[in-house]
Amino acid sequence: MSHTAHIRSHRKPRNRSASTIAMRAGVAGGVLSTLAVAGASAASADAAEPATQTLELPTLTADVATQVAQSAAATQQAAANYQLQVERDAAAANAAKQAKADLAEAKKKEAEAKRKAEAERKQAEAASRSAERTVLAAATSTSTGSSTATGSAAAVVAFVKAQIGKAYVSGATGPSAYDCSGLVQTAFKQVGINLPRVSQDQSTAGTQVSLSNLQPGDILYWGGAGSAYHVAVYVGDGMFVGAQNPSSGVGEHPLSYDPPSGAVRVL
Repeated sequence: MSHTAHIRSHRKPRNRSASTIAMRAGVAGGVLSTLAVAGASAASADAAEPATQTLELPTLTADVATQVAQSAAATQQAAANYQLQVERDAAAANAAKQAKADLAEAKKKEAEAKRKAEAERKQAEAASRSAERTVLAAATSTSTGSSTATGSAAAVVAFVKAQIGKAYVSGATGPSAYDCSGLVQTAFKQVGINLPRVSQDQSTAGTQVSLSNLQPGDILYWGGAGSAYHVAVYVGDGMFVGAQNPSSGVGEHPLSYDPPSGAVRVL
C-alpha cells in the first residue's frame, strides 16, 4: 500500500444537485433546438432565393489612373488629327477642282484668241492679195510698151516658153525637167548670164523693180528678197512662166494666178 494512499485531496467535492444538472441539460437542449431552427430557416431561405455573388472591382491606383488619363488624351489628339486631315483633304480636293476649271477656261480663251488671230490673218492676206491683183492689173494695162521682148530678154522669154509642159523635178536644171530656180538659171545661161542656183540668191541677183513696172525677162520671186521660196520669169502681157510644182510642171500663168512678192531685173 502506498504511503500516500491515506492523504486526502485538498479539492472540495462538487455537489451537483439533480436540479442543477437538469437545468444545464435544458439549456443545452434549448441551444441545440435554436440552432436547429436557425439551420432549417437558413436552408429554407436558401431554397426560396437564389444565391447571389458580389464581385468587388479593384480600386484604381494612382498609376492606373494616370495611364487612363493619358490614353484618353491620346485618343482625343488622334481624333483631332484625323479631323484636321479630313479638312485638309477636302481643301485639296476643292483646290484641284478649281484648278481644273481654271485650266479649262484658260484653254477655251486661248483657242478663241487663236481663232480670232487666224481669222484676222486670213482677212489681212485676202486684202493684201486683192491689192496685189489691183497693182498687177494696172501694171498689165500700162505696160504695153514693154510687153514685147527684145534682145537678150527676147531670148530668155523664148527659151522658157519652149520648156512649157516639161516636168517639175526638185534639183533638176533640164533639159527634160526643171525645178523653179533651175529653169531660171538655165534660161539666163542662154544669154551668157550666170545666176546663183537657188531662189533665195536669185531674188537679190539684180536690181529690185516695182511690180507695176515689169518688163519681159524680169525675174519674179515669192517671199522676201534674200529669203524667196519660188522664182519665175515674166514674159509680158501680165503672164509669167515657171516650174511651179510636181503636179503642174512648167507652165504659163497670169500674175493673178499666184501674185509674186517682188521682182529683180538683170538685163
